[in-house]
Amino acid sequence: MLTAEIDSPDEEADGLVGKIPIKNVWLLFLYASGLAQFRDRFDAEVEQSPDLKSLIARLLCYAVEKRLRRNLSFGYRNRNEVLKRIRGRIDILQTVSGNLLRRGEVACRFEELTIDTPRNRLVRTALARLSSILDDYDLAHQCRTLANDLGRVGVSGREPTRSEMAADQVARHQGDDRLMVSLATAVFDLVLPMEAAGSRAVPKAEREETEFRKLFEKAIGNFFAAELDRDDGWRVYPGKHYRWPVQAASHGLAEFMPIMITDIIIENERQPRRIIIDTKFANILTVSNHSAERFKTGHLYQLYAYLRSQEEDHDPGSWDSEGWLLYPSIGKDVDEAATIQGHRVRLVTINLSLPSSEIIARLRNLPLRSAVSYYHTARPPQGAPAEPM
Repeated sequence: MLTAEIDSPDEEADGLVGKIPIKNVWLLFLYASGLAQFRDRFDAEVEQSPDLKSLIARLLCYAVEKRLRRNLSFGYRNRNEVLKRIRGRIDILQTVSGNLLRRGEVACRFEELTIDTPRNRLVRTALARLSSILDDYDLAHQCRTLANDLGRVGVSGREPTRSEMAADQVARHQGDDRLMVSLATAVFDLVLPMEAAGSRAVPKAEREETEFRKLFEKAIGNFFAAELDRDDGWRVYPGKHYRWPVQAASHGLAEFMPIMITDIIIENERQPRRIIIDTKFANILTVSNHSAERFKTGHLYQLYAYLRSQEEDHDPGSWDSEGWLLYPSIGKDVDEAATIQGHRVRLVTINLSLPSSEIIARLRNLPLRSAVSYYHTARPPQGAPAEPM
């Protein structure tokens, strides 16, 4: 099976977390990019690709060819020009200061319909980039040809800035453009690791582990947002800042205190129930000094701080909120839980080497099984002293 190998980004001593099939990394990418509707449309391309950069290239070529057949999306760009006739709005300051009326000219500001939009420029530059890094000569040639085709229809080769891309938002009905832009963005942002299968682990600095961790976190958040039924009361929120519950702080303390930001928060208004989820792209266990496997102390401390710092007298749900540490796993599944000072703490893994359908089913079942199995805990009185750990 084609795989991408990943080391733990947290501790080198963890070694290899495992081998994740390319198809499942692609699944993470689709959810992280909000493209879950394309999940089952490219099974053949996924299976035929020897590595992830080839997969991205194949699908980007497919999306671009489709858009060229149907015509690329147009957009508007702002123009400032000195003309012989009025077009759009008159720039009075430039017209008067330049004494343009004497020459029968006027400075105008107007919008012009163009195919040279930021999204189309991003796609062309991504194709050019792929053509230089692919090992497959035919695929590289296809990328180069499509980049030249975009140039012939009027798309320039200048890479757009992030501010230009932010202004060129893809509408909901432009699904083909969304896929094309997401693939092109992955080429530059290295959202997916660009490496082939092999037995040798590539060094950390060469694999952009931080980006893989962000991919996992965003994919999990978007999965719950897409799959949990809002009619059943579920709501999914991105991570939020929590303030440390400090009192009698010194004058300069706030400047040096670290920020607490959760990854994902799931709430059910009907139960009621709140789950604070922190994703970790690392091994769930570490080896202690006595060669025994243990959960990671730092991760537990972090989740404990999230749970206790959000307790508020005016927020009843904060006193019995749940906390999950969610990890990927290969071969060894862990799902353990305990109540710690009124909060249910759960450490659970998702086996990313399973078939995609089983990964989706397991993720979808996590909050439901948690509620049935061991959710019911006694809520401590608000303001009551904490019981010892």
